[in-house]
Amino acid sequence: MTTTDTLPPVDRTVGEGSDDGRRRRRRSVDDNPLRMIITAGPDRWVIYGLLIVMGVVFAFPLYAAVAKSLQGFGIENYISLIAEPVGGVPILLTYVNSFAIGALHAVLVVAISATAGYALSKIAFRGRELAFALILLFLAVPGTALLIPVFHITDQLGLFNSYLGVALPEAVLTIPFGVLLMRNYGRTIDDALIEAAELDGAGHLRIFWNVFVPLSRPVIANLVVLCFIWSLQDFLWPSMLFTDPSITTAAQSVASFANALGRSPEDFGRYNASLVLLAIPAVLFVLFGLRFIVNGLTSGSTKD
Repeated sequence: MTTTDTLPPVDRTVGEGSDDGRRRRRRSVDDNPLRMIITAGPDRWVIYGLLIVMGVVFAFPLYAAVAKSLQGFGIENYISLIAEPVGGVPILLTYVNSFAIGALHAVLVVAISATAGYALSKIAFRGRELAFALILLFLAVPGTALLIPVFHITDQLGLFNSYLGVALPEAVLTIPFGVLLMRNYGRTIDDALIEAAELDGAGHLRIFWNVFVPLSRPVIANLVVLCFIWSLQDFLWPSMLFTDPSITTAAQSVASFANALGRSPEDFGRYNASLVLLAIPAVLFVLFGLRFIVNGLTSGSTKD
């Protein structure tokens, strides 16, 4: 008679050889960015190389401007620009003007783009795709083609030398892009959320404000940041619609510095310092707004 000894079952839930342990080790390896780069295949090395080259190309002009802005008196170039207005234009006032225009620009673009994006993505009506196509056609219209019409309309409305007079044409050129972003993002929002709100008796206004807008915060933040950056760097519309030096914008101040300064190395350093000061707010907007832009851009509207 033979007996068979029964061995105790092996606990595979713990230990280095368990499936969970292997998964944890694999996950820790996959989450290591340095190891991902080192062990990347040839295709990823090409992508990483192109990204590095693009980063250097885009960063070099800013680096060159910073280096040249220190010519002559060094950091004194920045201090003199802030303390002593060049050409009678206080640089801090120009930033206040640009930020005021950017705020109006952002409000107009977000309000119109969000409502249009909701209608084009969540409301079924005849001619919806045609309306979207017509809006996209405005992306092909250059701003210079609107110079004469905008000039006459601004004159008739009495909006010369006003923040709204500059913010309106900027918003007109930005709204088609904003509608494109809001509509495409709205299509990723689960229709079940809209249907659930409708079953609760919510109308379109309530659904838009309580469902669509909260879920669209990342793309709204993206639009706000872009509007401020574009207003800060806009030179065309302020130059045409502003005649009062007291409401000169930051981009205009750079041209004023170029005309007022000489051609000595010290003046060249101050001019580059003005370029760096113009770029700093845009860089700060991107750095501080990046968290709001990236978070949720790839996440879904529902969670399992």
